[in-house]
Amino acid sequence: MDAYTSLPFVFCWVILLLLVAYLSLYPSLFAVLMAHFRARSRFYFWSAPLLWAGLEYVRGFLLSGFPWENLGYSQYRWLHLIQISDIIGIYGLSALIMSVNVAFFEIVQAIRRKRGFSWKPAMSVAFIVVCVLAYGTWRMAEIDQLAQTSPKMAVALVQGNIDQSRKWVSSFQSETIRRYSRLTRMAMKSGPDLIVWPETALPFYFLYQEPLTREVLNLVRACRVYFLLGSPSFRKDRGNIEYYNSAYLLDPSGKVLGKYDKVHLVPYGEYIPLKRFFPFLGKVVESAGDFKPGTEGQFLSMNKERIGVLICFEAIFPELSRAMAQNGAQLLVNITNDAWFGRSSAPYQHLSMAVFRAVENRRAVARAANTGISAFIDPAGRIIDETALFTEAVRTRSLPMMAEKTFYGSHGDLFAKASILITLIVCITLALSKNTQKERIGHPIGDRFTV
Repeated sequence: MDAYTSLPFVFCWVILLLLVAYLSLYPSLFAVLMAHFRARSRFYFWSAPLLWAGLEYVRGFLLSGFPWENLGYSQYRWLHLIQISDIIGIYGLSALIMSVNVAFFEIVQAIRRKRGFSWKPAMSVAFIVVCVLAYGTWRMAEIDQLAQTSPKMAVALVQGNIDQSRKWVSSFQSETIRRYSRLTRMAMKSGPDLIVWPETALPFYFLYQEPLTREVLNLVRACRVYFLLGSPSFRKDRGNIEYYNSAYLLDPSGKVLGKYDKVHLVPYGEYIPLKRFFPFLGKVVESAGDFKPGTEGQFLSMNKERIGVLICFEAIFPELSRAMAQNGAQLLVNITNDAWFGRSSAPYQHLSMAVFRAVENRRAVARAANTGISAFIDPAGRIIDETALFTEAVRTRSLPMMAEKTFYGSHGDLFAKASILITLIVCITLALSKNTQKERIGHPIGDRFTV
């Protein structure tokens, strides 16, 4: 906020601390409820994983949602463990991690209090983990076999490494197109079927600003392949102009086959929440417009192939990629601009979350980022190629076009919803039992208490 907005430095800290304060409510609520559960039931360790998963799920949609780096995402490199995500999703994996931690807690507490080794929670969790790993081993082998026999598409990712502070400067627009053109001609040596440029790689309104549009279309026609390009767009509706963060799919002749408009917009960056009630609130990022959302589940058709596009942080919302896969998308393409994050941990975290979209839906993911990290992820969750940050780069891979249906794809976050329901039942049951216990203890008569 300090680097890319005109907000006062102190106000940037205030916004950050407010966000931190809000997000801290979830682990705080978890701690408070678990303290009550543990004091009233020796079976509390079964409710801890469900409570954690339920709270993560609520955080994923409440107030626009911010499911950034849920607990389960920490395991993105443990491939055999994360395969279970195609059944229980990321929230189920978070619950599994919490169950392991609760078991360790019980063991340590039992030893400290000299009660001996706590066998029941330890053995129960160990059995669950072994089953998850066994499933993962079997499932990976099955998915790898399916991927080998599936039709393939060669996809090239172009990472332009455009400086965010210069990206929207009018005098730099032609330089941006020249850089992407040069890198694209390098990518053509690998014989791709589809070339992907990142989010808003075109820093102008494609198809409306004629000289720059003509340069891009000439390149597409010269390369004679399909292109997926990120660009802002607009539409006039009854005298009003509606703006969109979009991706265009072009055929080898330069014809536009389709356009995807970003569905989940960034609050105060791409739109103003509750603008009707708080008109005084401005956008955090001045260069961003007051965008409108697109249609959830929309995909782009390329011959007989169907491509699902995720723009920027849409990749962290499981329901968006799930809707595309359910509608028939055979490949997921994430175009993004992580230049805002600099060399912090955020670009790496963003990539780690895209791994789970591949596993949940059994779709390959191609990720093109302006300054990195661009990468390919196979349907089993392997990151099979990735670029460095803040470098120009070109990568090409042959990816499977799969139509596999998963339990998660068909039923969504059933585990997370069941976790919320069970947690509510536990809370109500404990509250009722507490009241019943008070009634059984006795009632006051005069100054005496009769048991």
